[in-house]
Formats: sequence, C-alpha cells, structure tokens
Amino acid sequence: MSSTPAPRPLSVAELDLDAPDGPVLGFRPAPGGPDVVPGDVYALVRLRGRPAATVVGTVAEGEDPAEVLAALARRRLSETAKAPRTDAERRAERPASAGREDGRTEGRTEGRADGRAPAGTPAAPRTSVVVATRERPEQLARALDSLLAQDHPDFELIVVDNAPRTSGTHALVTRAYTDRVRYVREDTPGLATAHNTGLAAAEGAVVAFTDDDVIADPHWLTALTEPFAADPGLGCVTGLILPARLRTPAQILLESHGGFAKGFAPRVYDPAHPPADEPLFPFTAGSFGSGANMAFRAAALRQAGGFDPATGTGTAAKGGDDLYAFVAVLAAGFRLRYTSQALVWHHHRDTWQDLRNQAYGYGAGLTAYLTATLVRSPRLLPALLTRLPRGLAHARTITARRGDGDGGGDGVPGEHGTQQHPWPRSLSRLERRGMLYGPIGYAKARSAARAAARGQARRGKGATAR
Repeated sequence: MSSTPAPRPLSVAELDLDAPDGPVLGFRPAPGGPDVVPGDVYALVRLRGRPAATVVGTVAEGEDPAEVLAALARRRLSETAKAPRTDAERRAERPASAGREDGRTEGRTEGRADGRAPAGTPAAPRTSVVVATRERPEQLARALDSLLAQDHPDFELIVVDNAPRTSGTHALVTRAYTDRVRYVREDTPGLATAHNTGLAAAEGAVVAFTDDDVIADPHWLTALTEPFAADPGLGCVTGLILPARLRTPAQILLESHGGFAKGFAPRVYDPAHPPADEPLFPFTAGSFGSGANMAFRAAALRQAGGFDPATGTGTAAKGGDDLYAFVAVLAAGFRLRYTSQALVWHHHRDTWQDLRNQAYGYGAGLTAYLTATLVRSPRLLPALLTRLPRGLAHARTITARRGDGDGGGDGVPGEHGTQQHPWPRSLSRLERRGMLYGPIGYAKARSAARAAARGQARRGKGATAR
C-alpha cells in the first residue's frame, strides 16, 4: 500500500434539511451505524426526506455535528443548483407529456420534495425482489429485515441460495422468515445464473435485484419501481448506493474514488436518442448504475435474454453481469433511468485484499461484459469496435475522474491525486491486468456454463428414462 498515512475513519450520518437554505429537520447515524463522534463525518443530505447530496466535514470536540454539516450542505446545494445539466439529465427532467417518441412517454420527474410521487402518479407495479446470496446468513438477515420494511404496496421477496456449501441460508430463510421470504436453491455457481433463476421464479411485472450486504431505505423499492408505471418504454431503473461504513482504509479509499454512487441528478438513457455528450453510449455501462440497486421490467429483461450466465461474481469472468444486462435491455430498444431517490446503503468490503480483488474484478468484468455483448449480439459489433479503443481508454481513467472540489465538503472522503487518499498505482495495474484477462475469463466461464448445461440435460434424460 502507499506510504501516505492511512486515512482516518469517518462517521456516516444522515442530515435532513427543510430546504436548501433551510433549518435542520433531523440528524442521525446511518442505518444500523454507531453514533457520530468528533472527527471526520460523511453525511447524506436530504431535503425533507429526499436524498440530495453528500458532504464530508470535520467536527471538533464540543461542536454540533448537525450544524457543522448543515453549513457545508447549504454551500454544496447552492453549487449543485448552478451546475450545467448533461443531456441525460435534461431528458430526465422533461415532464412525461413532453415528447412521446414511438408512442412512449419520457418518464416522470423526480417528484415532490419529500421524495414521494406527485398526486396522480400511477401506483408502483407488482414487484419481485431477488437477493442472490452465498454463505453469508448474518449479512443476509440484516438485508432481509430492511427489505421487509419497505413501503411498497405489493411485492414478494425471493432469496436465491447460490451453490451453497452449508445449510445456513436455508435454515435462516425457512425458520426466521417463514411465509415472508421465498427460498430458491441454484446449485450452479455464478451471480448471473442466480439472477436468472430468480427471474424465472419471479411473479412480478417488475423484478428488482439487490445484494445481501445492503440495508435498503424504506422508500427504496417504491422509488425504484414507480417509474415503470409512468413510462411503458422503460426497461430498467437503477438507484443510489452509499457506503454504510467508512471505518477502514480500504472502505475509505474505494469511496474516495467513486464507490458505487452515480450522483443525485436523475438521468434517462434512450437508445432512440443517444446522449450527445456521451459519444461512447451505450458501452460505458458502468455509468448507468450497479447490480446492488437495479430493477427491470420483467418482460423487457426476458426479451433481452436475461443475464449472461458466463458473467458475474462466482465465474471465471469475475463480474460484468449487471453491465451486460443494462446494455442488452438498451439494445432491445428500452430506456434506462437512474434515480437517486431509490437508496441502499452498501457495506463495502473492509480489507486491503478485498480492495485488490475488487480492482482486478472491475477490470475483468468490464472487458468480459464487452466480450459477452459482442458474442451474443453480433449486430452490435460495428458500433462496439468503433467505440472500443476510446472505451478502454475511458475505463483506465474511471478511478481518476472524481470531484473537482478541495476535499472539504465535496461529498467524497478525499479526492484522486491529492496527498489525502491517492489511488495506489498497484490497484491501477491490477485493474488493467483484469481488463486484459476479461475476455479470457469470459471464454472460460462460457465453456463451463455449456458443460454444466450438457450435464443437466444428461441428468434430465436419465431421470426420464427411469
């Protein structure tokens, strides 16, 4: 690791304001987290409950952390209001009645100040929530508790136990969550395969996916699924992912250089109207969202062929299953929407080795998903090849393209290139090595998936013969 002193732990909190320049309505630790203590504090800023920004501040002994962070938040919100909008953001801000290309609406705006839908907004559709897990029952229980507390009016919860080695997950779901959570077992390892199994079991018109290491905000599922009711041409919605803990150098470094958050401005990506300010669209799928917070119109995802089973954690490809699905749904003609109102708190892995594994896996997953797209959708080959060199160059700078603030109140704990939390060259090298490996990993995973399918077919024939 770098010789630079390790970053100090941060408290994580939520601050609620009545208005961008208004008084404090509430202040509390992040869900399930310890009390805020003097020192550095990372805070989600809400406006009457609606996620609006993040700030980082230092609270001295005897100071009121709410007032210290509120001052930073007001400045941050003022700067945000002046910032220019991207093409995808402008499209998201258009009212549903403006522009109905191909007979489809553009998707509604972000709603009221409290984060709830405006009066007259269609109700959130029947939804299936899928959580794929493997041998982490304690984390899973925390996630399930938050998912069962959702304010969504009509949903089911499915746990997919992926290639289990013990009965821990089965025992947890069938004993502690009887009649509230559906248990499904999938013996073939791989996150994409587990997600496909969940998709096959789902009964909802919308299928939402999250991970076993999150805590979902009570309004998460409603905010994630309401846009589908307002926009028939919408195929996917992704949401905001914030860190639940920032206690170790690995957690802080990951969040300092992007983490999983995609900002607070709503965005709509439409394949019929590619954003002019994103010439690599749609092959920079990492900007669309992440797999810990995504939902699909079930019919759209099935039409797109589901997830590629040769991608994802648990396969030789290491990742890329979510990125592949985003591009597949866009390629099928559906729109994708990002909304910060759908919030989950993610427990980042906490060791240096975890961070090394993530850096390599991100690189591998990126080129694995691009390879999967090329193999499974040859018609996209010309566009992919045209954009691939620029796409790879862009990917190499992902961890360096962070905020341009001075490190004080800019919403992330440190910034790239400073002496606060510089991104180690060793991690950049690992990421690049992962990119070189990704196509090889995908080929290996694809071969393994075919062998597993043949084995299942033989077993099925044998059972029929008997």
